Amino acid sequence: MSSEEKEKELSVYESMAARYDVAARKLGLDEGLSEYLRTPNREIIVHIPVTMDDSTLRVFDGYRVQHSIARGPCKGGLRYSPDVTLDEIRGLAAEMTWKCAVANIPFGGAKGGIICDPSKLSQGELERITRRYTAEILDYIGPDRDVPAPDMNTNEQTMAWIMDTYSMHMRHTVTGSVTGKPLDLGGSAGRREATGRGCMLTADEALKRFHWQKANTRVIVQGFGNVGSQAARLMHEAGYKIIGVADISGGLFNTSGINIPRLLAHVEKHRTIAGFEGGESIGAQEILEQECDVLLPAALESVITSKNAHKVKAKLLVEGANSPTTPPADDILFDRGVFVIPDILANAGGVTVSYFEWVQDRQGYFWTEAMVNDRLKQIMVSAFDAVVGYGEKHNVNNRIAAYMLAIDRVAFCIKLRGIYA
Repeated sequence: MSSEEKEKELSVYESMAARYDVAARKLGLDEGLSEYLRTPNREIIVHIPVTMDDSTLRVFDGYRVQHSIARGPCKGGLRYSPDVTLDEIRGLAAEMTWKCAVANIPFGGAKGGIICDPSKLSQGELERITRRYTAEILDYIGPDRDVPAPDMNTNEQTMAWIMDTYSMHMRHTVTGSVTGKPLDLGGSAGRREATGRGCMLTADEALKRFHWQKANTRVIVQGFGNVGSQAARLMHEAGYKIIGVADISGGLFNTSGINIPRLLAHVEKHRTIAGFEGGESIGAQEILEQECDVLLPAALESVITSKNAHKVKAKLLVEGANSPTTPPADDILFDRGVFVIPDILANAGGVTVSYFEWVQDRQGYFWTEAMVNDRLKQIMVSAFDAVVGYGEKHNVNNRIAAYMLAIDRVAFCIKLRGIYA
């Protein structure tokens, strides 16, 4: 594989485009409509001047890509990282369109990012970056246009700053302008656990198909941020046997099972799994190749590639992260009989409960956590059945089935609306 081919394999946008092209061909989409669906509606680049704590002035680059408004307002996270690129944001925005369509919720896809290293910025600097970014894209966001949410290195506090900045410009409080907010500012019960819960719910449905028992099902979770830690906690409580976890510091492996409540307490105190004595140390990448029944990558993109896909020993892959598997790896896993629950299905719990939050904000009436979780389960089970059924009907793997289902739903809406000219 050439260096250019390797770069394409690891590119979020190239991965999305490759899968999109396969699905569009299988659907027999008109060439013009296919190009329209593939192309983002709008790409916004902003340059953010910020006065730092030492009184120097720095300029940060930010992006917001709005991929589709065919089914409703745009929806998607905002990430802060030194590795953010427009290509990555463009690919993730499109994936949000397909994710919302798979879950059958009335949103299109968007994504945002700011090139910065949050670990080297103070809370005040992060607030100033966030507020100026919000002001720069103000004309393009809002509850009826584009609703941001937390993503990599952003959180409830970030969303509170965005909501406040937007509200100050609107001259009234607009809680529905973002989701993933603190509960006291119009957030939803169950939002923090939603993505991890969605991963567990789709795994539950797969276990029913395989006639597996949870107590005998060995799980490895790679990534122990919000998604991975919540998925591990919920699966442990449901009776799964968690035998491996990993974060940026490395991995932990124990065939007898890891005490997840104790590990969570350790991470709460030390901010890392490093130093926990409940298993043997193992590399964060190496843990992907250990013997298990369920592998749940919940960290970064492109961790399963053509280089290591043949070493994956799991029978079920549940993608908690966005784009953790590259297209060449997909083919390898499919040929080896690995049942993959793709990211646009497995991790759709987060955007689904974000939708619930948006609905509650607009109603001014808030649901109990039990109501949120029950409605989330209904949507995740329905989406799982639709994707797997589509795959069986068209004789394609679950990934392509999810794309075909999503593209079909978005294309149908565009045909109904027509093209304004």
